[in-house]
Amino acid sequence: MAGIYIHIPFCRQACHYCDFHFSTSMKNRDAMVYALAKEIALRKNELAGEVIETIYFGGGTPSVLSNEQLQFLLDEVYANHTVINNPEITLEANPDDLSNDRIIELSNSQINRLSIGVQSFFGEDLKMMNRAHNATQAVGCLTEAVAHFDNITLDLIYGIPGMSNDRWMQNVDKALSFGIPHISSYALTVEPKTALYTLVKKGIIAAPSDEAAHEHFLLLADRLDKEGFVHYELSNFGKPGYFSKNNTAYWLGKKYIGIGPSAHSYNGTHRSWNVANNTLYLKSLQDNKLPLETEELTVTDRYNEYVMTGLRTIWGVDVKRVQVEFGTQFLNYLLKEATPFVQQGLLSFESNTLKTTRAGKFLADGLASDLFFVNLE
Repeated sequence: MAGIYIHIPFCRQACHYCDFHFSTSMKNRDAMVYALAKEIALRKNELAGEVIETIYFGGGTPSVLSNEQLQFLLDEVYANHTVINNPEITLEANPDDLSNDRIIELSNSQINRLSIGVQSFFGEDLKMMNRAHNATQAVGCLTEAVAHFDNITLDLIYGIPGMSNDRWMQNVDKALSFGIPHISSYALTVEPKTALYTLVKKGIIAAPSDEAAHEHFLLLADRLDKEGFVHYELSNFGKPGYFSKNNTAYWLGKKYIGIGPSAHSYNGTHRSWNVANNTLYLKSLQDNKLPLETEELTVTDRYNEYVMTGLRTIWGVDVKRVQVEFGTQFLNYLLKEATPFVQQGLLSFESNTLKTTRAGKFLADGLASDLFFVNLE
């Protein structure tokens, strides 16, 4: 089984915190859709023999495309790949794009999962982040969406400067009030070359607090646990049966191809990535050339990636798999380096699987980097 990710590199406006690849100019939107379709066709042999189980429209803001454009791209996937019956087809969407009529139209399409970028139910938070929607639109679109879609996830951001624990929990409770089965939640981070970085540097916005973010994270995890959600990945919480199949496939090391500017692909031994420039991407596809670079992953690369993804998930890092796939030297290194963190109560061994504890989960990425093997080869 494999997946296809389609990157839609357009947004109506730039969120202050975002460092993903996108353009706020829509003038090449039609040309981009045709280029995406051409890339799908040109790369049809990369997953030869694989069956597609997930199709994911990410971005950017995929909901800026019309339903006809989305269907055109889906038709191209089906024309060039073998797809399972009833695949998970996800559309990332912003509340300002999800009018009642649009939601109904989408519910009559092949798209069966919505990922809605709410981020906050407070207007001042949305203004600070420069989101394109307001709180009223967030509530309105969710009210309509749950009437037409069973499989919905929404995004929330924690660690916003000045956000109290009580205010954060109001956001969480508001999200839960819609009865949705999945929540993705991320700490507000200050990335270089973003508007937020400049605003923080100039003192216009206070820098996010790691301590506050950690508190929000633990409050969120405890609240969702009581509501029957499984904290199956560092930033993802799902009711049983509603885990993201697309993202789970990434974390479990399944193959996928990424279509569109800046999109990444993985086939188990190699990773490739497309040029993060809309103009260059369009020019390459016009010339029937794939605008990508490829690297072969070393055993060290694959080990480090497995540790990173494993520690972020409930599946952890399987000691036997490390032995079989990477060898005794890697296994011994892992056990040695993990020991201090086990003693500190940040990691634990459960049935020969290394996992983060409740105390260590928020630190998963940092713990993983401390277990990376560097310059083995």
